Amino acid sequence: MQIQRLICPILAFAGLLLAPTGPLEAQTDDPLPAAVANALRAAGIPTSAVGVVVQDLATSRPIVAFNSATPFNPASTMKLVTTYAGLELLGPAYRWKTEAYLGGPLRDGTLEGDLVLKGQGDPKVTLEAFWLLLRELRARGLREVKGDLVVDRSRFAAGDFDASRFDGDSTRPYNVGPDALLLNFKSIRFQFVPDLERRLVRAYAEPRIVEAAGDLRLTDTPCGEWRDRMKADFQSQGPAPRAVFSGTYSAACGEKDWHVAMLAPNQYAGSLFRLLWGELGGSIGGVLRDGTAPPGKPFASLESPSLAEVVRDINKYSNNVMARQLFLTIAAEQGGIPATTAGAQSAIKAWLARKGLDFPEMVMENGSGLSRIERISAQSLSTLLVTAFRSPVMPELLASLPLVAVDGTMRRRLKSESVAGQAHIKTGSLAEVRAIAGYVLDRNGRRFAVTMIANHVNAQQSQAAQDALLNWVYTR
Repeated sequence: MQIQRLICPILAFAGLLLAPTGPLEAQTDDPLPAAVANALRAAGIPTSAVGVVVQDLATSRPIVAFNSATPFNPASTMKLVTTYAGLELLGPAYRWKTEAYLGGPLRDGTLEGDLVLKGQGDPKVTLEAFWLLLRELRARGLREVKGDLVVDRSRFAAGDFDASRFDGDSTRPYNVGPDALLLNFKSIRFQFVPDLERRLVRAYAEPRIVEAAGDLRLTDTPCGEWRDRMKADFQSQGPAPRAVFSGTYSAACGEKDWHVAMLAPNQYAGSLFRLLWGELGGSIGGVLRDGTAPPGKPFASLESPSLAEVVRDINKYSNNVMARQLFLTIAAEQGGIPATTAGAQSAIKAWLARKGLDFPEMVMENGSGLSRIERISAQSLSTLLVTAFRSPVMPELLASLPLVAVDGTMRRRLKSESVAGQAHIKTGSLAEVRAIAGYVLDRNGRRFAVTMIANHVNAQQSQAAQDALLNWVYTR
């Protein structure tokens, strides 16, 4: 990323300083650019199913505002609200901590009591990060735990989260619920490795807390939709969870990965702890149970990356689980513990009100956009983008958005077009929903906020219209 592309040209910036800071004037009768309208017609999407706003950041009036006040499901572009709120309310340098406490005396490497792990909602306690925390425990002299492993999840309110509610598949990693002690996204990576000589397929699980078994037949067909030719039986109950795979696997696929969330939070945490702790030469005598950390200083702790880095992961790769973790963290910091969804919603609405932003149509369910009920208008999303560009946290938010044709969810789009590398665009995608929102630096050095949302049964065909809009803004 070239630094100069993140800096508004001097003349445009001077105009921006003089622009009004209140909500933008809404318009609904601007015609869509011809290329956009033609692409929508070819996709079978009526213009009534689309909201579009294009705003020159150096002026106070949109150059396009079409169905701008209509509420739409924004899919993952709703993450812009959550991440911008997080950056302002918590600060770009905010960090989470995961702490370990000793529930008894430590003598000659043996803990006469429980080991307590307290989570604060860190969205990114990866396998490697958790290993480092356990390694620190060993370095500080702990070897054997006589008591239980106690997990303290009290920072987030306990709820009856239904991982299958969104699309009926509780094993998909994006359906993992928020958890104050979220380890490795509660995900297991199954790796499939074809053995061409023996004409078989080997399956491995990482981390190795689940057994991968089955009988996959190796074929010479094209790879295609390789998962559709496999059957998976995820058996999470019992002392030895396993995944049994059957069907066929194409040699043309090479090595493939399948990420699955098949274990309950405590089941995952306890199994992962025992695996890594044992590999480090440690032992534990008790079981895993819920509880609270004792008062006092932690024995060891793990610090997360900064919020600026976490926001980059959320927006570049549209990580729903991390967005929901940030959503509840906002509630914890602004409204108190235990954090609730209602508390996060109230905190963000209060923040918007303090900034003079009135989005009466906005509905936030979990802050990630992975929702059937979240709503916002193209006008409100555009106003948010314009306001964010005037914020001290603008550089962090802008840099978190996918760079067209370069990275994130935009890396494969518009590679041969002139707008490639000139726009930072957040994408959103659900069944019957496609959306884009972000910033375009045009060929004359002016920056525009661009929002387009399509809600229609043919919305998945609207990418050509979105791309046409980005090209039009760049070249007009």
